[in-house]
Amino acid sequence: MFKKIIISMFLFGAIVANDKQKVILITGTAHGIGKSTAEYLIDKGHIVYGGDILVEENLYLNDIGGVALKMDVTKQEDVDNAISQVIAEQGRIDVLVNNAGIAVGSAIEDVSMEDAMYQFEVNLFGIGRTVKATLPHMRSQGSGTIINISSVLGKAYNPLYGWYVSSKHALEGWSDVLRLEVEQFGIDVVIIEPGMIKTNIGNYSARYFEKYSKNSEYENFYGSPDDKEENTFDSYSDPIVIAKVIDKAISAKNPKTRYSAGAYSWILLTMRGILPDKWFDNLIVKVTG
Repeated sequence: MFKKIIISMFLFGAIVANDKQKVILITGTAHGIGKSTAEYLIDKGHIVYGGDILVEENLYLNDIGGVALKMDVTKQEDVDNAISQVIAEQGRIDVLVNNAGIAVGSAIEDVSMEDAMYQFEVNLFGIGRTVKATLPHMRSQGSGTIINISSVLGKAYNPLYGWYVSSKHALEGWSDVLRLEVEQFGIDVVIIEPGMIKTNIGNYSARYFEKYSKNSEYENFYGSPDDKEENTFDSYSDPIVIAKVIDKAISAKNPKTRYSAGAYSWILLTMRGILPDKWFDNLIVKVTG
C-alpha cells in the first residue's frame, strides 16, 4: 500500500512538472539578452528553440539542450521554417519571445532612409512576421504567451537614436493593440522594457556613428561615443536580469502587460512619467550631451 502511494506521488509530481514545461521560441539568441534567456529557461527545464541570423554563434544551443535555428526575421521563409519545425517536433508552441533587434544610431537627418527602413524591418515588421506565423497555432491551442522585448526607450528617448526609439515606441503601441485583439483566444501579450544592459547592441550602433558622424551638423551630440560607452558600460546590468523577468512573465498565471528591469530603467521611466516634456528634454540633453 505504502509503495503504491509513493508511486502515485511520483507520477503526480511528474505530471505537474511536465505541465509547467513550456515549448518556447526565442529570436536573437546568439548573444546578449536572447542568449542569457535561452540558457536560463533551458536550465529551468523548458524546451527552447533559438533562432538567429548568426548561425555559427548560435550553435551553442545544441550543446546545452536547446535547438538552434537559422532565422532572419526579415525573411518570411526563415520565419515560416522555424515555426514549422517547432510545431512538427513538439506539436505546440507555448511562448514566443521576440528578442531580435538592432539599433541604428546617428542623428535622424544623417541616417539614410534605407538604413531607417531596415531598423523597422527588424524591430517591428520582423516581430510582425513571427507573431502572424505563430498566432494560428496558439489560437488552436487556446493559449499562449507572446513576449515582445521593447526598451525603456519605448517610452523615453535620447539623441542619436531617433530611428531606434521610434521603432520601440511603435512596438509598444502595436503590442497594446495585439493584446486587445488576441485576449479572446487565451493569448497573453507582454512587453519587456529593459534598461541599460550589457549587450553588443552598442557595437552595432557604433557602425552607424562611424558611417554618419563625419561632417555632421550634429557633432555636439556625437562627441566621442566610444568614451561615453567606456565610462558607462560598467554600470549596466547583466542580461540575466532580463532573463529572470521573462521567466517571471512566463510563469505567471496572469502576467502583467509590462515589466521593466535593468540599470536606469526605473529612474528613466519615472522621470518620463512625471516631468513635462521640456524638463525631460533638458535632463536628457544634460545627461547625454
